Amino acid sequence: MTEAHAPRTVVVLAGGISHERDVSLRSGRRVADALAERGHTVILRDPDATLLTFLDETRPDVVWPALHGASGEDGALRALLDVLDIPYVGSQAKAARLAWQKPTAKTLVSRVGISTPQWLTLPRDTFRELGATQVLGLVSRSLGADLVVKPAMGGSALGVGVIDSADDLPRAVVDAYTYGEVALIEQRARGVEVSIGIVDLGDGAFALPPVEIEPRSGVYSFEARYNAGETRFYAPARLSEEITDIASKAALVIHETLGLRHISRIDLIIDDSGTPWFLEANVLPGLTETSTVPQGILAAGFSLGSVYEQLSELAITEASAQRD
Repeated sequence: MTEAHAPRTVVVLAGGISHERDVSLRSGRRVADALAERGHTVILRDPDATLLTFLDETRPDVVWPALHGASGEDGALRALLDVLDIPYVGSQAKAARLAWQKPTAKTLVSRVGISTPQWLTLPRDTFRELGATQVLGLVSRSLGADLVVKPAMGGSALGVGVIDSADDLPRAVVDAYTYGEVALIEQRARGVEVSIGIVDLGDGAFALPPVEIEPRSGVYSFEARYNAGETRFYAPARLSEEITDIASKAALVIHETLGLRHISRIDLIIDDSGTPWFLEANVLPGLTETSTVPQGILAAGFSLGSVYEQLSELAITEASAQRD
């Protein structure tokens, strides 16, 4: 991990127009600073109408998309980078689309035998056309009242509601619609909440130490994620060696099932029996000072700059191999 690499020109994309703009700016700055400290020329860019022309004219060695939300994680930007033939860190467009759509990811993961909470999707139009009372009554009958409601596409816990009463379901669904046209309603899994980062530094993907999440409020909300002191993290998680191994293997299987590459984050609940329950996969995990993947990197004994550098080199090497 201390091997020196030739200086590269890296464009870090951060900001964008999604609801997660501020988080993206924080992630992008952390990546940019870490790479600059390793001697690379880093250009931090907020995407706009001039971006594609800029990339085509300057031809950087690699792009680091630190864009959270749809603008960076739904696959569209990655497909355009493929057209430009510019290497970039992270999953390719097809895999990004699969992981970005939470119901699709849950379906694929459940097919390989990994547990995920039972769920329903509820488009806004269905909610309106068939009547909120009738629709939500059926949802409660099917799933119960101990539920998590979230946008079917989105991140940073925006629009997520955790409820234990059917009376709270209408408001939770409406809140989810603030961030997307489809709500995902799932039974609440209870246990130890962990995030497991997956990285590939050139010799194949592997799991970083699980990071245990213990929010003071009991819910890992947007505020709990990004406000220092609102959540206690344990890196590595307080799990037995056996359960750590089970959870890490499950995270790696999920990463591979969804076709992800370079770096991802898999969110799980470990129940009392030691079974990992899949919640969601993140194509571009948060890399802020309170994010779990950087904590996992440090817990594994790596430095952030060396890992981000290795990921950049892998993206360049793979792109070159595809051209040959």
